[in-house]
Amino acid sequence: MEAELLVLTHADCGQHVPAPGHPERPTRLEAALQGARLAGFTPEECELAEEEVLAAVGWVHDPQLAERLAAACRNAPTFFDSPDNPVSQGTYRAAVAAVGCALAGLQAIRRGRASRVFAALRPPGHHATRSRAMGFCFFNNVAVAAEAACRAGLAPVAVVDFDVHHGNGTQELFYHRDDVFYLSVHRYPFYPGTGGAQEIGVGRGKGFTRNFPLAAGADDATYLEALAAGLEELQKTLTPRVWLVSAGFDAHQWDPLGGMEVTTQGFGRIGALLHQAAGEAPVLAVLEGGYSLRALTEGVAAFCRNLAGKGQLEVM
Repeated sequence: MEAELLVLTHADCGQHVPAPGHPERPTRLEAALQGARLAGFTPEECELAEEEVLAAVGWVHDPQLAERLAAACRNAPTFFDSPDNPVSQGTYRAAVAAVGCALAGLQAIRRGRASRVFAALRPPGHHATRSRAMGFCFFNNVAVAAEAACRAGLAPVAVVDFDVHHGNGTQELFYHRDDVFYLSVHRYPFYPGTGGAQEIGVGRGKGFTRNFPLAAGADDATYLEALAAGLEELQKTLTPRVWLVSAGFDAHQWDPLGGMEVTTQGFGRIGALLHQAAGEAPVLAVLEGGYSLRALTEGVAAFCRNLAGKGQLEVM
């Protein structure tokens, strides 16, 4: 029987333990899972086959990236590729598990278990480029899932990113391609400095990247208007067979890093927009940012409930 919305996670996602005070902390995972439960969904532990995950990582990343990360974790605590990427001994396991959750979500869709999936995972991934970790991200979870979908014959693929930060890694990985449409709504100018409206893809990929940069302080109306416009453009360009979502909750008004004014109800409306846009096509959403634990719990709850088509959830 197909689930309204399947929530997947893995305990190893909690093994990435930066130094105290770092915003990408293990408690984020439990906050997201609490949100899923609040929305009425019981998280499931996904199965993890490390060799298969690493093979998929190699489809989008330099083969040496995983090897370098594993070596860095053996020498932890240290930093990996940039000062904003501290690693602990368990970071490699967590990064593998995060990709594994995304791939398990895609597999659940292919097997008909669910048409809506939320992968509660960490560390996030959309800043990771082909050969470099950055911005709290080690492997690009959503990009690996998008490539896996293409290889499984599910192209064209839509990737919709509503994290407050632009997903530079995801954009880079598909910038030359016309089988993956990348749509991002984000704060700009802001970290990592990419995501201007003029960035639309090149070669065969021209027109298959669309960025909606927003000024600091954007509220529900602004964020939703931009997302709706982007979804309309996306659907005029192609008809996705599967939708992937980089679900970041750091545009929430309570987030300590984002500088935006999106409310909990706003994230619910984002879920509803995506549910409506996808129609009968399946949707896999993967967790990206979100650094206020309360905002993450409430945002995930509202988003998941609406992505499943169950309507708004009232939260205090």
